[in-house]
Amino acid sequence: MAWVWQAVGLFVATDIDDLVLLSLFFSQANRAPGSTWRVVAGQYLGFAAIVAISLAGARGADLLPKHAISYLGLLPIAIGLNAALRAWPYWSRDVELPVPRIGMLAVAGITLADGGDNIGVFVPALAARPGAVRIGMVLVFLVMVAVWCRLGYLLGNRRLAIIAVRRWGRVVYPVVLVAVGIRILLTA
Repeated sequence: MAWVWQAVGLFVATDIDDLVLLSLFFSQANRAPGSTWRVVAGQYLGFAAIVAISLAGARGADLLPKHAISYLGLLPIAIGLNAALRAWPYWSRDVELPVPRIGMLAVAGITLADGGDNIGVFVPALAARPGAVRIGMVLVFLVMVAVWCRLGYLLGNRRLAIIAVRRWGRVVYPVVLVAVGIRILLTA
């Protein structure tokens, strides 16, 4: 059952930035009646696409020789190092993120567009697991989307919380991704 906590960790590591976006979406949705459900539906729609792409990639990885799967761990390491390099100059700045128009398809599109890091991490993590565990991890991811939506809703009108998530997410995100990649390299 350690895979459950690994799935939670993978989700949290790759979706810190998404929590900030959700908070911004919900802060806008709170001003327009009936928009909250569009944010949640859009988040699930976009994340379903991320999961489908990740599962297809993991299935493709099944065709690789077993010893080659561990090298997929290089992908989250590269994504983590890239994120660290991109975040470094902005560490001490409070950069505002633009708030897009709130609509289900807009949220889904932004979730999918922002999900490249999820796919890059989910594919090797899912490829290193047997089929039943893959399904379990996907279910954990879907539960975590609900948790993220709830947190995003709660943070939606709390500016200080958004600033803290944005600032610490820049540190936590690359560190966790590199750790995930090393774990895949060593255990797959």
